[in-house]
Amino acid sequence: MSRFSRFGNDLYSGAKAYDIVGRRKFWYLLSAILVIVSLVGLFGRGLNFGIEFRGGSELRVTQVSSQEMTDYEPRASEIVAEYDGGSTTTVTQIGDDSIRVQTGELSSADVESARAEMAEEFGVDIEEVTSSLVGPSWGETVTQRAVIALLVFLALVTLVLTFYFHTWKMAVAALVALLHDVFFTIGVYALLGIEVSPASVIGFLTILGYSIYDTIVVFDKVRENTDHAFENGRQTFGEAANQAVNQTLVRSINTSVVALLPVAVILIVGLTLIGPGTLVDLSWALFIGIAVGTFSSIFIATPLLVHMRQGELFIRKHDMQVKKRRARRAARTGEPGAVTDEDSDADADLDALEGDDEDGTVADGQVGAGVGAAPAASPGAAAPTASSSPSGQAPTTQGRQLHPYAQRGPRNQPKRKPRGR
Repeated sequence: MSRFSRFGNDLYSGAKAYDIVGRRKFWYLLSAILVIVSLVGLFGRGLNFGIEFRGGSELRVTQVSSQEMTDYEPRASEIVAEYDGGSTTTVTQIGDDSIRVQTGELSSADVESARAEMAEEFGVDIEEVTSSLVGPSWGETVTQRAVIALLVFLALVTLVLTFYFHTWKMAVAALVALLHDVFFTIGVYALLGIEVSPASVIGFLTILGYSIYDTIVVFDKVRENTDHAFENGRQTFGEAANQAVNQTLVRSINTSVVALLPVAVILIVGLTLIGPGTLVDLSWALFIGIAVGTFSSIFIATPLLVHMRQGELFIRKHDMQVKKRRARRAARTGEPGAVTDEDSDADADLDALEGDDEDGTVADGQVGAGVGAAPAASPGAAAPTASSSPSGQAPTTQGRQLHPYAQRGPRNQPKRKPRGR
């Protein structure tokens, strides 16, 4: 645990960092693979809707002895097959002494006959075999309400994030990560054949809140770091955002582990001891959603935000100025390999950006100091020489006109009268 804490401190202080934003193409590819897997599950196998959505009859046999539980699934399926007319039948064990059979809608006479045969097959009284009929309209109502709740949630989240972060691009990046989590969770349900029940729908909606919460925490740190970078001019927008992701990486992992532990315990206990039910259906959705939500908030949301904003004029100009300062600093100190080709072209790119900025939307000096500073001379280059301009104008240095005070110097300053005179 101490090593993990030291690892988190190193990430927060900057002693150790991972280029998460710079490798965003890799994360995009990994996310695309997850989406393709989800599509294969959805369109290849399809969702396994529970009886609440497709409608049908349910039989429950209770107080079954452990000896009679042997090969319960084929025995129960054979009995129901005589009456269901080829409908899909699901047989599951609930707890230690109960069997649940879900099949297509049966008539009252068929239900009574099936109850009698089930009681005789498993050695219980007929009173221990209960039946219920579920219509598909109830599941349709739940689905419609869930879709409405999803649309309202997305609309409110978009408005809140846009006003909170003062840019709609952060809202879009958060929504993309959110939809990515829900879509992948539903795809895993289809691949594994997990039954979709009303509890599963509740779990899907719960994932939305967790995913957006984790993303907002990361975005808060991104905004803090990028604002600081705009003030001091030491980092580009992408570098400041990448530092924010590294600083919140351990926190996101810890939060996810703490959230996953109780969900995993409920899921394991439900699968081994309790059997299928509301707890298991809800736990499946939460476990998958929280795990993939941690991935998307770190590796999808922030890289996508940087990708969307790096083309803005203000950010492009800021990044060029940062690279320009680094090139000048490297030229002064003579650091070998410190000046890259990208940094060497920063002057020309910045001049082009300043030429395009004719509408005054980005004022000089808004991003930071040194906007109009001339590039430093490389080592060994000739020193600039002053030349006189015609018509008595101020002399220039390398073609740049100097201010009159700069050429006259302190000799032309007004003389002060001595005190006492």
